[in-house]
Amino acid sequence: MPANISTKYLIIGSAVIILTSATLRFLPFLLFRNRDIPRWVERIGKWLPPAMMALLVVYCYRDIDYTNLNEVLPAIIAGLSVVGLHLWKRQALLSIFGGTLIYMVLIQLIFI
Repeated sequence: MPANISTKYLIIGSAVIILTSATLRFLPFLLFRNRDIPRWVERIGKWLPPAMMALLVVYCYRDIDYTNLNEVLPAIIAGLSVVGLHLWKRQALLSIFGGTLIYMVLIQLIFI
């Protein structure tokens, strides 16, 4: 940690981040507590998770050198493992962490 950053500054910064995150997570429950949820919010809730996964896929595959098999094969194998894990267990976190683990093992131990 740089010497010019004080502990007080770090605590205040962390508190702001925590409060902002908590507020954004609880706000929908407070706003729609006694009312029906608007249709546009339901649509966002339906389409946002697949859209975020699509963005993650594009982000993960955008900088790969597709002429280098040592770079392409681990990415494809890990991507297929994510799909396979998700089809098997239907748990997004398991799929993401499993694919990440497989990718890291492949690039650190096999495709050196």
